[in-house]
Amino acid sequence: MAVTTDTLAVSLNSIGISQAKGVDVPLLRDQVSGTLPKDKATGQAQQSSNNGEESTSTQQSSTRFTASKELTAQQQREVARLQQIDRDVRAHEQAHIAAGHGVVTSGPNYTYTYGPDGKQYATGGEVGIDTAPAHKPQANIDKGIRIQAAALAPRDPSPQDYRVAAVGSHLETTGRNDLAAVEAQQRAEEAAKAQARKEAETTAGQQTQPEAKAAQVKAGNAPEPATEAQVSNTRTQQAESARQLLARTYTPPKEDRAPAAVSVFA
Repeated sequence: MAVTTDTLAVSLNSIGISQAKGVDVPLLRDQVSGTLPKDKATGQAQQSSNNGEESTSTQQSSTRFTASKELTAQQQREVARLQQIDRDVRAHEQAHIAAGHGVVTSGPNYTYTYGPDGKQYATGGEVGIDTAPAHKPQANIDKGIRIQAAALAPRDPSPQDYRVAAVGSHLETTGRNDLAAVEAQQRAEEAAKAQARKEAETTAGQQTQPEAKAAQVKAGNAPEPATEAQVSNTRTQQAESARQLLARTYTPPKEDRAPAAVSVFA
């Protein structure tokens, strides 16, 4: 699988300082040597040849000292500025590395600029970072968070740092959306299984009811069905009881009654 790698970079331009123009060191040394008398320069060369490494070290120190004396005030300010840039660039890249455990793919690579003193100063740098998506949603969430932490770790993130952080944010969001979809699918599957179990239990209960009744009849626990004669006899008894009750409660109308006896007294 191809691995996507971005870089967390900082440069001289990204921190608002213009590119400094260096001085060629050999040319500077030739200029310094040209100001010395010929016999003195020859004597220094012979002394360097006789004294070996010690003389060479002394001459280099003398050259550096002489070159330093030749720097103008403006050049010295430029050297101080480059020294500060060098410190800031290195601290910037180290912050990426410290916060990027698991996603940083390389150490810092620096770009250098020569200063007026002939030294090299780091004026830009970059750190490789893995931004390829993972296979699982939770892994993408974790990786996206780490990418953002690594990209925004320095005090002054560069534009490239913000772009890499945006990649990490997108990766985290994708992971969360995928995880939510997986969890929703799992809940739907569990609900379907529960519904299937419920329907199976209901069907099983309906099928066992006739069998339970038959078992009760066989065991003598359930009453046997009545015969037609028994049903007819029961109906006759009910009808007779109804007629008797009606006879007891019936009162004939007044016009049907016999006239009452009248007594006449003279």
